Amino acid sequence: MEEDFEFDFSEDPRFSVERYEEMIRNQDQYFFDSLAFENIIDYYIEKNDPIKALQVAEYAINQHPFAAVFFVKQAQLYVATTQIDKAFEALIKAEMLEPSEADIYTIRGNIYEGMERYQEALENYEKALSHAETTDEILLHISYIYQNMGDYDSAVSYLKLCLRQNMENQDALYELAFCYDVLDKQEESIRFYEQYIDNEPYSYAAWYNLGNALNKMEMFEKAIDAYDYAILIKDNFASAYFNKGNALVHLDRFSEAIGVYKQTFEYEPPSGDTYCAIGECYEKLEKMDEARSFYKKSVKLDPKQSDAWFGIGVTLDFEERYFESLHFYKKALDLDDTNPDYWFAIADAQYKLKQLEESEKAYEKVVELNPVDIEAWLDYSSILFEQDKLEQAVETISEGIKNNPDAAELYYRMVAYQFAGGQYNEALTFLETALNTDPDKHFILFEYLPQLQDNKIIIDIINRYTR
Repeated sequence: MEEDFEFDFSEDPRFSVERYEEMIRNQDQYFFDSLAFENIIDYYIEKNDPIKALQVAEYAINQHPFAAVFFVKQAQLYVATTQIDKAFEALIKAEMLEPSEADIYTIRGNIYEGMERYQEALENYEKALSHAETTDEILLHISYIYQNMGDYDSAVSYLKLCLRQNMENQDALYELAFCYDVLDKQEESIRFYEQYIDNEPYSYAAWYNLGNALNKMEMFEKAIDAYDYAILIKDNFASAYFNKGNALVHLDRFSEAIGVYKQTFEYEPPSGDTYCAIGECYEKLEKMDEARSFYKKSVKLDPKQSDAWFGIGVTLDFEERYFESLHFYKKALDLDDTNPDYWFAIADAQYKLKQLEESEKAYEKVVELNPVDIEAWLDYSSILFEQDKLEQAVETISEGIKNNPDAAELYYRMVAYQFAGGQYNEALTFLETALNTDPDKHFILFEYLPQLQDNKIIIDIINRYTR
């Protein structure tokens, strides 16, 4: 074995790595100072080679047994290679050598966080806070733990502390938006981001999150302004274009929305979501060929995009191609069988195809999944009524009224059914309730049963409420 040589390559990390690899090839023993060893370890970490980095850490510990930094590096690498027990051992050694090293407690906190041992994680992060020079990432981790524990108010407090430490911590800005969303505190969210922007007017993330909060508050015009500022600061911000498109859709500005959605393609590859959103805009503009074309692009990219399969069905339904539309509605339903809109469309298509029994079952599913869908209760009962199942039609509307006691449409429909069944007193009682609930909607009674316009008693009662 050759005699030990000492090299100081801390100035040139690449040279350190070359000499280290030469040493391994020659099975020699060279001496490296601690900074050179750190550089070599970091080189292998960047190369995503934790095994080699661990070997270097062993050499480093042999040559510098009292340098806590190498036990810390070793612990990080043991975590990366899921050798958790060894990571804990390395951290104990590091702590004995240098108990004020913040990274020891941060890494231990990370391990406990991953194990869902949140109290121990918090204790370690708190220790790390007392020793670290920069604390924003530690505060961010503490906020993650509180989120995992379901304590979103505490998470918000730590995220605000994090942003006081580092106004540019993008993760904290997005996490804060998420917590406000969970807490349903959009007004507070808006106030926070507006104040933040006063201090940091060029933070595209803050403008973006402000836009999202305004969107949720249905302040779409203001949301669009916020997204425009985000885009002005970061012109390749695809998510801002996408959400601006969504805000335009809410304002029924579908043509503009299509243009904005398409702008995302300049900055990121097309996604199933974006193609589907464009398809929906064309559908709303009743340009069904274009809509279908984008829906097809969507499912080609993402076959699990249930809304796009559904959209293809809608375009075919619009063209009265009900049998074909049913096929695509069912494809959507296969992916999401608890979506009441899909069941409603299926029920409607089956009704148009005279598949009344199947339609009944589908409507039953709609009102089970979405009992506040007034239209579904009306259509479901109507199918029963058309098949002379008057008693069932009355029962269905009764159930609808239980779930929607303020829906005048259901009371007016009940009037029609009671009259059809010769239950005149009950009909007049329901008519009074309907007129008390919403007298302006009385015309729907005559739309459903036009012959009631000749009934003097009904007309007199309606006149009392509408004159």
